[in-house]
Amino acid sequence: MGDPDLFKSALRRAMAICAGSEHSGGEIAGKLSSWGVSAEDAGEIIRVLAKENFVNDKRYAAAYISDKLRYNKWGKVKIAAQLKIKGIPDDIIRESLNAVDDSQYLNMIKEVLASHRKSLKAKNQYDLKGKMMRFGLSRGYESHLLYDLLNDLD
Repeated sequence: MGDPDLFKSALRRAMAICAGSEHSGGEIAGKLSSWGVSAEDAGEIIRVLAKENFVNDKRYAAAYISDKLRYNKWGKVKIAAQLKIKGIPDDIIRESLNAVDDSQYLNMIKEVLASHRKSLKAKNQYDLKGKMMRFGLSRGYESHLLYDLLNDLD
C-alpha cells in the first residue's frame, strides 16, 4: 500500500462521486489513476466500493442501457460497444441487454426509422433502403432487424 493519506482521500472522493451518480468500476479506476493512486491501491478502493455497494456493474449496465434506449434511441450493438469501453464484463452486458423488452425495442426502431425517412430524399426504393440501412447501423441497430424492417417497406 502506498501513501495512507492518499488512499483515504481517494476513497472518500470516490465514495462521494459514486454517491452522486452511477459509475462503473472501470470509470472509477480511470479516475483513481488520474489522481495518482497506484494500481494496487486502486484495486483495493474499488473492492471497498463494491463491498459497500457504491459500485455495482450490473446496476450500472441496467441504468446505462435504460438511458441510452430511452433518450438517445441507440441500438443494442452500440450500447454493448460503449459498455465494453467502460470496462463492463461481457457476461453482464449480455445479461443486461437480454432483459430489454423485444417488442418495445422493435417499436423504437420502427419509430426512429419512420422519423428519419421523412427527411430523406431518394431516387428510388433501393437508394432509400440503403440510406435507411446505413442510418440504422450507425445508431447501433442489429443488421438482421433492419433488413427485416426495411423489406417490409415495399
